[in-house]
Amino acid sequence: MTEPSRPTLADQIARIQLVALDVDGVLTDGVVEVTDGQTPEAKRFHVADGLGIQLLLHAGLLVAWISGRRSTAVAARAAELGVAHLSQGVRNKAQVLAELMAEHSLTQDQVAFMGDDLNDLPAFSLAGLKAAPANAINEIKALADLVTERSGGDGAVREFCDVVLKVQGRWNDAVSSYLAAQLRQE
Repeated sequence: MTEPSRPTLADQIARIQLVALDVDGVLTDGVVEVTDGQTPEAKRFHVADGLGIQLLLHAGLLVAWISGRRSTAVAARAAELGVAHLSQGVRNKAQVLAELMAEHSLTQDQVAFMGDDLNDLPAFSLAGLKAAPANAINEIKALADLVTERSGGDGAVREFCDVVLKVQGRWNDAVSSYLAAQLRQE
């Protein structure tokens, strides 16, 4: 008796409808700049990652950010990019992911999660496609279906977004939609 074969990476990517992302170490380099305790902490985001997220949205995919920390900078960047699903100060990322899946009637194989550290392991258990940036800890990389060449905060999310869109055959339409929207804003 033969065991059912595991889907190929391309098959896994083809099913994705929701891309959920950790923030610190994935969308940022993980560095938190704290000054006097009165000023909000600063975060650095790579513009290429932002464009990748906008391309996903233009392709009709859902995007969610799930962070263990709270930051006004993260809220501002999510709003700027049009990310409607932002959860901050999350202790149980799997619970938030499960709620998103239920809200949008998604199955596990329709969900991708990109994480980099131990607190992302529970969310990994729910995601049909697990991704990690190059700077992720070894335990995360060992479980990941896809590890990017770039590190978090340095284009890893963009690299992942591009792969998803190209494998799904949505790249050209997403780019056209994005460029048309940019021209309308001029």
